[in-house]
Amino acid sequence: MSQESSPSIYTLQFGLVCLSSFLFSASFNMLIPELPAYLSKMGGAEYKGLIIALFTLTAGISRPFSGKLTDTVGRIPIMAVGSIVCFLCGFLYPLLTTVAGFLFLRLIHGFSTGFKPTATAAYVADLVPQGKWGEAMGVHGICFSTGLAIGPAIGSTITDHYSINILFYCSSLFALLSIVILANMKETLTDKQKFRAEHLKIDRRDIIEWRVIPAVIIIFLSYISYGAILTVISDWSAHLGTSNKGLFFMAFTFTSLLIRFVAGKASDNYGRPIILKISLSLLALAMAMIALANSSIWLMLASALYGVATGMLSPTATAWTVDLSEPTQRGKAMATMYIALEAGIGLGALLAGWLFVDDIRMIPVTFFYCTGITLMALVYLQFFYKPKPSIAS
Repeated sequence: MSQESSPSIYTLQFGLVCLSSFLFSASFNMLIPELPAYLSKMGGAEYKGLIIALFTLTAGISRPFSGKLTDTVGRIPIMAVGSIVCFLCGFLYPLLTTVAGFLFLRLIHGFSTGFKPTATAAYVADLVPQGKWGEAMGVHGICFSTGLAIGPAIGSTITDHYSINILFYCSSLFALLSIVILANMKETLTDKQKFRAEHLKIDRRDIIEWRVIPAVIIIFLSYISYGAILTVISDWSAHLGTSNKGLFFMAFTFTSLLIRFVAGKASDNYGRPIILKISLSLLALAMAMIALANSSIWLMLASALYGVATGMLSPTATAWTVDLSEPTQRGKAMATMYIALEAGIGLGALLAGWLFVDDIRMIPVTFFYCTGITLMALVYLQFFYKPKPSIAS
């Protein structure tokens, strides 16, 4: 693997991959606030939990393939595949206007996040010296999260002023721009192979990187809450008097961006577990605050705390995954981490959809469940995780 010799993470290639990730995350996340109402208008209100769950299902299924291909074919081609899928889906949403067609398309759309983030995380780890992994994941996370934050606000604005079909086309445009940027990036996989059909053959050894299981457990349990948020926070925001359904996402992403400037670097200096314990404690508190919210202001405060928690947790957990992995298995390690992440989001979405079913009284119950699940991750890290001697853990 090639690694940047300079101690600084701020290179042209790092800047390009961050910009591409920003555009990619904005592309798919700008749809999120509008999809529940869109599905309800089709007559599929009872399937709201599947909006996220189906997306994450195929994302998870595709991870072993993206991990293997990232370690063989190269980082950049696999990043491009993810963006291309996102680009095509934006044009298909206006055509598939039945509930079944919509749900099928959510399955297909999930492949985008099954490929691009896996290859991107490996690419970033290749570019940056080991002692800077936490800082790099934090800065990259700022760019990705900015897209996640701006996306919903842009999506709601476009839909309010134009139409949801225009929103779908704008989503495709953002994905296209992320592809154009990839064309100017250099491949970091030194032992790159030409794609062959056998690269798509997956056995048990290609699915899970067992060295990163401690990080996987934390990621899985902590991202269940995010699946619940994606599924029901728009309804909860509207119930509490928030007119723009994207404001919750903007509030938590703003604080997430601020803390990421220091959280990743702090994990480089003080170790991953201590930063994870702090972030999990804050995450549990944020879930309880969302459940107890009785006004828009209270909900925004909970959102801000949630952003601090996830802004600390995300780059630290990603850097910890890199710490625990072998350089030659970095793609598989990232894929394993994202399988856990998608599984957590999908389970959270299913849990929220199953509990909610358009009964606003069940939303607090949903987030109390999320509080308990987050505390399980903290208990594991405090009492059951046994660290091996290493620099970062």
